[in-house]
Amino acid sequence: MSSTTAQPPEGRAPSLGEAAATRQQGQPSGAVLDLVKDLIARPSVTPADEDCQAALAARLERIGFTCETIAQGGVTNLWARRGSTAPLTVFAGHTDVVPPGPREKWESDPFVPTERDGWLYGRGAADMKSSIAAFVVAAEEFVAAHPQHEGSIALLITSDEEGPSIDGTAIVCDALKARGEQLDYCIVGEPTSGDVLGDTCKNGRRGSLSGKLTVKGIQGHVAYPHLARNPVHQLSPALAEIVGIEWDQGNEYFPPTTFQVSNLNSGTGATNVVPGEAVALFNFRFSTASTPESLKTRVHAVLDKHGLEYDLDWELGGEPFLTPRGSLTDALVQAIHAETGVTAELSTTGGTSDGRFIAKICPQVIEFGPGNATIHKVNERVEVASLDPLKNIYRRTLENLLVPK
Repeated sequence: MSSTTAQPPEGRAPSLGEAAATRQQGQPSGAVLDLVKDLIARPSVTPADEDCQAALAARLERIGFTCETIAQGGVTNLWARRGSTAPLTVFAGHTDVVPPGPREKWESDPFVPTERDGWLYGRGAADMKSSIAAFVVAAEEFVAAHPQHEGSIALLITSDEEGPSIDGTAIVCDALKARGEQLDYCIVGEPTSGDVLGDTCKNGRRGSLSGKLTVKGIQGHVAYPHLARNPVHQLSPALAEIVGIEWDQGNEYFPPTTFQVSNLNSGTGATNVVPGEAVALFNFRFSTASTPESLKTRVHAVLDKHGLEYDLDWELGGEPFLTPRGSLTDALVQAIHAETGVTAELSTTGGTSDGRFIAKICPQVIEFGPGNATIHKVNERVEVASLDPLKNIYRRTLENLLVPK
């Protein structure tokens, strides 16, 4: 089906993608669109890659990239680099996608890329095969225009972002660190835009710290409470105190740290039995104003103060990272404004991303990509007319960073 741009309904202002298409007096060039379609047609449900990375490597090698596959634990990772000097600018992303869910609820096959009313439908359309396609075409255009550019360009692509994230970006970062490859800038192609393309960039993410708290009591008959010890009764005042704690006040970039109980379970199912234990699952989303150690210490202090007999197992899902305003944020924000007229907002909202691994070896990491309204949903889609502006923003950012003014 040929690409068409639907006119906005009467009374609605055109979206940014529609406006961009109007300014360009035509449809996108087709290079990004064709590559996105090729990637969507490969059913790369995590941790599968379905040769997505091989297709990307074939194109990148033609413009002077050296491509390396790093495979581990059923996960495929691609490290592709052009150049050997600093600064090194990296585009990072993932070819794996989440399962499509019930096929019958999709208006078209999730792995058959389908254009409809100005949108491209398919699993991974927004998260994040459009960004990856835009990375590659932006690199092709940049190298064609600036074959002797300063510094280096690289792509770090994994098939383990939507899964456990154990054998993906984390092991590539470890390998790069071990051999002394210094990353200077990194753009992660996560879908960050809200109402219009370019309105939001993520210059950091909160950390995630989870706990499983098991409070031990003594099971017994409810008619003889003096012979039992109810862990629910013991846990309740301690939990209420924890819920009421102000963990920090956040900072310029982050909101205050939050604590949420996600699950609370106790009892045998009978109404005449005092339970023998109570289990609470909880999670912190924390800023750089707190550390995992400080949060753990404060929780244990409350539990100990209330005299609980308990076990507490902790799991650190990811530490927070932050890129303050600087050369990378300026280069990207300027590129967005030059291409779209939109002034991007820097934000640290949302869940975790692979940026948390990259930030350990790269001083400046930022996330930017297409609209995120349909990610992980049935009928995931991306606006066709936004694809060329997205590619142009990535290319302009390279120019801002690697072409002398």
